[in-house]
Amino acid sequence: MKVAKYLSLLGFITMAVAIIYGFIYADFGADGGTILSLTWGKVTLIDIYIMFIIFSGWIYYREEQISKFIMWFVLMVIFGAATACLYLFLTFNNSQGDWIKFWTGKSSKNT
Repeated sequence: MKVAKYLSLLGFITMAVAIIYGFIYADFGADGGTILSLTWGKVTLIDIYIMFIIFSGWIYYREEQISKFIMWFVLMVIFGAATACLYLFLTFNNSQGDWIKFWTGKSSKNT
């Protein structure tokens, strides 16, 4: 679990740096238009948003409060994999080595 925890932290840091780099050195509107004009740009975007929905479903399952889920969902849509990696890191950290607690969160209280 420790390796996965630190890989998720590394993923968050990598994505955060990449997002900051993109905002500093690129024009999101112009580049986004170019990406959407390409077939593989569209395919990649569909792939990413399906992953967001699946991952967000797991967050919904784990979280006790709908407000927490909504916050994570909005962050997922805006920041993508950086949010997923941060959520994973925090979840690994809070589960304290317990895989059931990691996967189920609030639901583990029912077992």
